[in-house]
Amino acid sequence: MTGKTTSIIDIIKGKIDQPDQTSPSPYTNWLQPVAKAAEYGSLTFEYEIRKEMTNPAAILHGGVVAGIMDDLMGATVYSMELPGQYVTVNLDVSFFAMAKLGDVILARTKMLKKGRKVINMECEIWHPEKDRLIAKGSANLMRADL
Repeated sequence: MTGKTTSIIDIIKGKIDQPDQTSPSPYTNWLQPVAKAAEYGSLTFEYEIRKEMTNPAAILHGGVVAGIMDDLMGATVYSMELPGQYVTVNLDVSFFAMAKLGDVILARTKMLKKGRKVINMECEIWHPEKDRLIAKGSANLMRADL
């Protein structure tokens, strides 16, 4: 008897709207994302801005914005279940608006192009309550045959 393996996308879809601390990534668990949508090449996660994610002005730290993008784009590639492991080789972030302590933000990824060794991704982070784009980023992730 053969059992069907559950895909990573299906696992994420099964956790929509549920807090989850079971990622293989300690950083992802620290960010405490809540899955909102998942499909091949695209994930949407929600994050609540906690004190340790802010700068002294109680505004979401730019490094955390970049970290959310890098983490979610990496998770998106991971969820595609490709052979090998992928690492970020560059990350470009543009900042447009602020989020403050207690705000809930939404990050969406999209695969733009998948080559044999390099995948080009983009990520947008929105403040859904204000319908405002907080930041937009792009990255290339390269297959690292370890």
